[in-house]
Amino acid sequence: MRTAEVKRRFLAHFEANGHTVVPSAPLPAIDDPNLLFVNAGMVQFVPYFLGQQTPPFRRAVSVQKCIRTPDIDEVGKTSRHGTFFQMNGNFSFGDYFKEEAIRLSWDLMTKPLEAGGFGIDQSKIWATVYLDDDESIGYWRAVGLPAERIVRRGKADNFWSMGIPGPCGPCSEIYIDRGPAYGREGGPEVDEDRYMEVWNNVFMQYERGPGTDKENYPILGDLPAQNIDTGMGLERMASIMQGVDNLYEIDEVRPLIDKACELTGKRYNVSHTTTAAESHPDDVRLRVIADHVRTSLMLIGDGVTPSNEGRGYVLRRIMRRAIRAMRLLGYEDPALPELLPVARDSMSPSYPEIATDFGRISQYAYAEEEAFRSTLRAGTTILDVAVADTKKAGGKTLAGDKAFQLHDTYGFPIDLTLEIAAEQGLSVDTDGFKRLMTEQRKRAKADAQARKTGHADLSAYRGALDAGGAVEFTGYAEVSRESKVRALIGGEGLITSASEGELVEVVLDVTPFYAEGGGQLPDLGLITVGGGKVEVLDVQQPLPGLIVHKARVVEGEVRSGEAGYAQIDVERRRAISRAHTATHLVHQTMRNFLGESATQAGSLNAPGRLRFDFNTPGAVPASVLHDVEQQVNEVLMSDLEVRAFVTSQAEAKRLGAMALFGEKYGEYVRVVEVGEYARELCGGTHAARSGQLGLVKILSEASIGSGVRRVDALVGMDAFRHLAKEHLLVSRLAELYRVPSEQVADRVEQTVAQLRDAERELEKMRAQLVLGGAAALAEGALDLGGVAYVGTEAPEGAAVNDVRTLAQEVRGRFPADRPAVVAVASRANGKASLIVAVNEAAKSRGVSAQDLVKGALSGRGGGNADLAQGGGVPADQAPHLLAAVQNAVQSR
Repeated sequence: MRTAEVKRRFLAHFEANGHTVVPSAPLPAIDDPNLLFVNAGMVQFVPYFLGQQTPPFRRAVSVQKCIRTPDIDEVGKTSRHGTFFQMNGNFSFGDYFKEEAIRLSWDLMTKPLEAGGFGIDQSKIWATVYLDDDESIGYWRAVGLPAERIVRRGKADNFWSMGIPGPCGPCSEIYIDRGPAYGREGGPEVDEDRYMEVWNNVFMQYERGPGTDKENYPILGDLPAQNIDTGMGLERMASIMQGVDNLYEIDEVRPLIDKACELTGKRYNVSHTTTAAESHPDDVRLRVIADHVRTSLMLIGDGVTPSNEGRGYVLRRIMRRAIRAMRLLGYEDPALPELLPVARDSMSPSYPEIATDFGRISQYAYAEEEAFRSTLRAGTTILDVAVADTKKAGGKTLAGDKAFQLHDTYGFPIDLTLEIAAEQGLSVDTDGFKRLMTEQRKRAKADAQARKTGHADLSAYRGALDAGGAVEFTGYAEVSRESKVRALIGGEGLITSASEGELVEVVLDVTPFYAEGGGQLPDLGLITVGGGKVEVLDVQQPLPGLIVHKARVVEGEVRSGEAGYAQIDVERRRAISRAHTATHLVHQTMRNFLGESATQAGSLNAPGRLRFDFNTPGAVPASVLHDVEQQVNEVLMSDLEVRAFVTSQAEAKRLGAMALFGEKYGEYVRVVEVGEYARELCGGTHAARSGQLGLVKILSEASIGSGVRRVDALVGMDAFRHLAKEHLLVSRLAELYRVPSEQVADRVEQTVAQLRDAERELEKMRAQLVLGGAAALAEGALDLGGVAYVGTEAPEGAAVNDVRTLAQEVRGRFPADRPAVVAVASRANGKASLIVAVNEAAKSRGVSAQDLVKGALSGRGGGNADLAQGGGVPADQAPHLLAAVQNAVQSR
């Protein structure tokens, strides 16, 4: 049974039992500050479990794309660990609980294949329950599971949470006995390779607080309702239904292993082991390749691009592990162009959009592999130098800090460092490397823990939301209106009043104020309440449906329950709305010129200006930026109508409305269209017609990360004012050059070229000035105990390169058999520097340039025995530096 069929049967079973089919949320967990990725099927339903939102259905079923990375180093070593996986889940929001959840799961597992079930032999099924959950044991016995195959387990195994503050509860897991070939008899507590967990019924009924591990955290209380959250690992169930040993061998993954074997000449599982833990190292690498290539495909498909931070860093690490594994198997050509299409063909039956969007996905993937190959080349060069230095010093072990620097700074894998060092007859201080890695992980973990605030105390906001429901936003149609203060929130929660000078959060029953979101800045303005006034400083939405005005009381006193009048800053709103409409136009036009891969990665819509981030592998040529700007302004001249309407997500997709990667949309969406030119899902405010924007002027385009570019632009009067300033500047330059305006650029270019030529001539003259006295300096050398010594100061302001050349030039004028030391001090920018050059004859007598510099500068400076330099002391110390070197040579 193919994986796609396992998925279909699961959805069909629960849909037939009254569950609403809910699409998978995107992998980036954008609504939760604690998660980089969705890591469980229930993540998109957390607001329903916590009572923050009213679910639109009592029962739901989904197959959720998930990413888990804490166990990334275990991938391929066991049959249970994978980074990307799919979680079949059925959910109840205050509807059914333990009894029906257990019955529904048992029915699907044991129902015959011809009836739409999985046809699992009942004698192969085991269940675990939480220690004191006698109720669940009773329900399992009722469906026919014998008592000897029901196991009680502790909190670490059978009490579930997301690992952070939020919903939690006891659980009951379903295991399937795969037979004695897979391990020891005795149930899940004895061997979890033989007894594979495939399903977890979580009885979500509590809310937990922060804790240190899986067992140590407080239970804060009951959730608003008893809920069901289940998870059936799709890949695990597919491995059972397909009769294969592990998740790496199912139809969605095995083709990647086979392709990697074809490319590398390796054979998979030649020892015919049934558990991954017993596998040959090559088998582990093949599984890593298959898992990580598939994961990369799905992450890029959901809008994540490789970078050095956050989600992009995780993607980069996963991709580089796959590429490195191919190299360790002996394949050194680009691997992803061979492997990624195989992953596409395996996953597109379940996710057709992967095939449709493969051009964009592959563009990022192949560029990342090429960048990593360059890193490997550069890292190999750096490592070669480190190996040579270690050998030269007589060492047999490459320092751990050097290996860590290669890994941390240059992205050079430690296993390649070990491999190359071994080829050169060296070992690596792996203990030192591991110590530095541990220190780094501790710092990262502390940082991550600092970010993990959990689901913060929102009781005051929840109280305001529960008391009156969602706040009605009327700002699309009006800029002011009468309203009523539903709640006031202060530092300690709900309050009844606030006086002049106090900061307060105001909740109205109806508001025209736009809450910050979708890249658009919030509205500002005034709210008059009774005899008081508050100045609105910010507007946010801490809970879905709850609009909160963060404000300062500027006059009188405001009280909860009083009537008021809300009025936004109209000019600010109009300027922001023009910028937001301009962002849509820039987005569409970028796609027109760069292709559909140029998708929005972020934006800022502020009064009169916009910032637009978009995905594209390389810099946008200036000619393309010019064409984009021109086409946008042609749309403005056409004065197209800007229209917004609400429709179903399916209809919006049919109309071709653009949706943003990583965003989670409901069943109904708001579409904003500018004529027939641009159509996008958007909740922001906009101009009424494109002509109201006046003018869009692109100021700059630059990289803000790997594969992500940023455009800054001005809109309306801000753009006009900018062009007016530029016009004045060009006019002034034309006046100074006494040429027409159109010739100013050529004249400026000529001037810059002349200045560069003059600089080069000056540098040449300075060098000649510095080097001109080399012969005389050598002739005037002092004899210090048989060593010729020259100490001199270079002309003030001389370039470091010229000073170094002078020292070497003077040194070269002494016969090879005459020991010589040359010290040259220089002054620049208020600091003194010292360069010392020593010839071979002096070195043979034990004189070292590095020692002389460090002696003069109290241990500072660097270089080697031939040539060394240092500095950073006050400029008036230059004579003292020369005297210190002379004394050191004389005292030998």
